[in-house]
Amino acid sequence: MDIALMTTTPTFSAPVQDSQIRFIRLTEIPTDELVAHMSDPRLRAHMPLLTFAWDTHVAKSFVEAKEECWRRDGLGHWAILCGDRYVGWGGFQLEAGEWDYGLVLRPDAFGLGARITRRAIDFARASPRIPFVTFLLPPSRRNLAALTRMGAQYLGDQDYAGARFRKYRLETSAI
Repeated sequence: MDIALMTTTPTFSAPVQDSQIRFIRLTEIPTDELVAHMSDPRLRAHMPLLTFAWDTHVAKSFVEAKEECWRRDGLGHWAILCGDRYVGWGGFQLEAGEWDYGLVLRPDAFGLGARITRRAIDFARASPRIPFVTFLLPPSRRNLAALTRMGAQYLGDQDYAGARFRKYRLETSAI
């Protein structure tokens, strides 16, 4: 499970077109870039499971675990680019039979969350094996209007790995 939809005002100087957002494999991002991203103290505010320091070993183990999801489930987390710039990681992970969506952006890219999420949800809607997507959000996330506008339904609170999250579900299959 990963934390979804970290958004605030973007710091990009020019408008970002959705065509500039690309998903690639995490293996294509230099390990030191992942370490720098996940070591930013601003991420901890919305990531209750981020209780340890990231180093090269942690980053490599993380990428290998995400690659195992791809091998096992045929889908997993991507590295996300805006143009040619790495802005974060996220995607879908099968958790207890449910496709959970997570998104962790670099702080200078927080404002891209809605655009990236729309692209990812479009992917889910096009996949017949993803009838719905779940989101687990920490209680620190207060502005959840984007989820409501997308049609996500609040299911209640859930404990995951010793932390409390708000669980939402979004139907993605055509009815």
